[in-house]
Amino acid sequence: MFEWLSNNAVIQDIAILAKPAMFNIYFALASIPLGFPIAVALALGKNSKNYFVSNICRGYIYAFRGSPLFIQFFMFYSIALSMNRAYWKPWGIDDIVLHPLFLGPLVLVFNTSAYAAEIFYGSLRTVSKGETEAAKAVGMSQWQTFRSVTWPNMIRLAWPAYTNEVIFLFHSTAIVYFTLPVINEQKDLMNMAGELFERDYNIFLHFSVAALYFLAISVVIFFIAGLINSRLNRHLHNGNNVKIKFKPNYIR
Repeated sequence: MFEWLSNNAVIQDIAILAKPAMFNIYFALASIPLGFPIAVALALGKNSKNYFVSNICRGYIYAFRGSPLFIQFFMFYSIALSMNRAYWKPWGIDDIVLHPLFLGPLVLVFNTSAYAAEIFYGSLRTVSKGETEAAKAVGMSQWQTFRSVTWPNMIRLAWPAYTNEVIFLFHSTAIVYFTLPVINEQKDLMNMAGELFERDYNIFLHFSVAALYFLAISVVIFFIAGLINSRLNRHLHNGNNVKIKFKPNYIR
């Protein structure tokens, strides 16, 4: 009775799922550094007074925010596969382009940059005009105003929402191997949990341990993001420190 709760089984699952968890972490770490600058550029482009640039950025953001990530994986893999004989194979890069470790982060970059761009655009629009006008009044150039006033305020305002986007991105890595082919033993948390489930049909144990991995890594992301947020707001009263609260508030 309650064999799925046995300590040995849980410890065994934790050990087995440790390596697959690295693939989920890889997909997130490979996507965030590229998605962040692209998102900033898209936000600035959407806010641009140039009609052509603004509409291109708006279209990009709308397309990737308006379609499911699951479909985007299928679409990009189908496009890459259809171009294999004409381009990738003759160039000798088919193993790279069609590999999940390349195509997975690529699709995630496109997706997260669109969502993050909308976050940055919203924060860009809420930057105080009084501060930018004051910067211009003291003789700052457009670049100096952006670097000293617009940029720090935009990031500071957007950071909490962007932290949530990073968490959503990490959780989205769970569907990479549901759409892209599994090569060799490269399985992520959900893939391996499903494989373990097929052996003994113990759904409670395997998927619960996989969920604990997602939860633990999410806590680490929140902690790091909180430290960055404290650094961004160090000039405010008490540094506006954001600490992780392990005790939930049931009554607000």
